[in-house]
Amino acid sequence: MKRLPIIAAALAVLAVLVYSSVFIINERDQAIVMRFGEIRRVVKEPGLYFKVPTNFVETVQIIEDRLLSFEIENLRVLVRDGRRYLVDAFVAFKITDPQKFRENVSGSLLQATENLRTRLDASLRRVYGQRSFEAALSEQRAAMMVEVRDQLIPLAAELGIEIVDVRIRRTDLLPEVSQETFNRMKAERLAEAAELRAKGTQESLRIRAEADREAVVTVAEANRDSEILRGQGEGERNRIFAEAFEQDPDFFEFYRSMKAYETAIEGTDTTLVLSPDSEFFKFFLSAAGADDRGAAATGGSTASAQ
Repeated sequence: MKRLPIIAAALAVLAVLVYSSVFIINERDQAIVMRFGEIRRVVKEPGLYFKVPTNFVETVQIIEDRLLSFEIENLRVLVRDGRRYLVDAFVAFKITDPQKFRENVSGSLLQATENLRTRLDASLRRVYGQRSFEAALSEQRAAMMVEVRDQLIPLAAELGIEIVDVRIRRTDLLPEVSQETFNRMKAERLAEAAELRAKGTQESLRIRAEADREAVVTVAEANRDSEILRGQGEGERNRIFAEAFEQDPDFFEFYRSMKAYETAIEGTDTTLVLSPDSEFFKFFLSAAGADDRGAAATGGSTASAQ
């Protein structure tokens, strides 16, 4: 019975020694085993591991092995033309070299994050300061994020950290300059619209002038061609008349007179005042004389018969 307390104490000491010599690493962690403050080994695989009992000889520092991130908000940056933005950005990173991480920041995630945050702040200011106002709102934004990431990589490598991604989440104008910028952009767009309208008006006048010139040329050519055709037609008509006149002058003269009568008395209310011996009535008088002679001949024949 007197040995029971001694046995219990021995078992307790043994349990403490066993407990202090065992450590477990899960899939989200990695560990550094240090002996008297010096790094002895790095454990990256999950599992059950052993070390020298008690923390006086060997200690274990657990370090994150998952994807980590931090962000920076409402950072005021100055662009090349003197205006300012409010920028939000975040960085995703992972601790890939626990030994460097321990040696440079004593394994402190908070200190490592602050170092990266300071470098991110400086990188954002530098990248924005090299560009114009419109660049951050254009397709250059992706190139800007790559440039910021490239500037973070050297510092991160010294800390045993890998930069996985850098994202610029927001780029806004300061409230006090938003209206001014809006007014300026509106004025620029209005000026561009006015310039386009002026160019359009000028182009329309040019096209209209060309169309008018082409129309004048076309009409002139058509008139010329019509005059040529008319002249040719009149020449052909005169040739035909001349041939007809040569074949039968009396009939031709009669035909011309008939056309003149037709033209002269075309209207129903036409009145002609002419001398009785006018050549114009030659065929009328001839026709009348023929009628009288015919009537007289008919009368004489009748009288003889009687």
